[in-house]
Amino acid sequence: MTLAEIAVLLGLNLALILAVMVGLWGVSLRLRDVSFIDAVWPTGMVLLALATLVRTEGDGTRKWLLVWLCAVWGLRLGWHLFLRWRANGSDRRYEEIIAGQQEARGWSFARVALLYVFLPQAVLLWLTCLPVQLGQVDYMPAVGWVGWAGAVLAVIGIAFESIGDSQLKHFRADPANKGKVLDTGLWRWTRHPNYFGDACVWWGLWLIAAETGAGRWAIVGPLFLTFTLTRWSGIGISEKGAEDRRPGYADYVARTSAFIPWPPKKQA
Repeated sequence: MTLAEIAVLLGLNLALILAVMVGLWGVSLRLRDVSFIDAVWPTGMVLLALATLVRTEGDGTRKWLLVWLCAVWGLRLGWHLFLRWRANGSDRRYEEIIAGQQEARGWSFARVALLYVFLPQAVLLWLTCLPVQLGQVDYMPAVGWVGWAGAVLAVIGIAFESIGDSQLKHFRADPANKGKVLDTGLWRWTRHPNYFGDACVWWGLWLIAAETGAGRWAIVGPLFLTFTLTRWSGIGISEKGAEDRRPGYADYVARTSAFIPWPPKKQA
């Protein structure tokens, strides 16, 4: 594909996800809740992977490798987050965003939800999943050892995230654990195995794409995701107030790696 054709492809994909988000914004107005957007994030990436699949003529093995890995990751995570939203209801993070902007700007729920949740999420989703878009463009070369190493890394990430989510789900399901800190299993090695798994998936998908000329430029996707998880809206927001809600969390933070799995520190 020429640069102009790639630009059109990416532009159409962006328009598609913007249209989906505007439609879901309408749903949020009826529910008075935007929290389901978390479940839309991974499934929206699957949608863009499929939309790219039918409009490109890249290497078939690479295309299906990218699409299937993205689909397994995205559909599993999307369903998990959807069930969590149905069980727990509105997320305090989004409640704080909506309330804060309403108070600061005097805006309506509808305006804040559109401009601070749905439209930004559409653009950032599109940006993050550039590997599964640009990776499907070029016909040559065939998938090599870098691409297969990326596939292995993505599978490891899917497994790591899935196991971490399962361990946390079972821990929270036991009423005896209310207010306690999960520090066993994968959570003994990292405070956020789900985030680490996410990063592995998208760095793996980028490695598959990076063997092609267009795919190399998609590195902005995993770079942005890693920044988001570690420095912006991931670890910081999820741990906000955790020490107040769960006694012992400060000790857990002191001995446990925030992101990359690592043996816990021995405390004096």
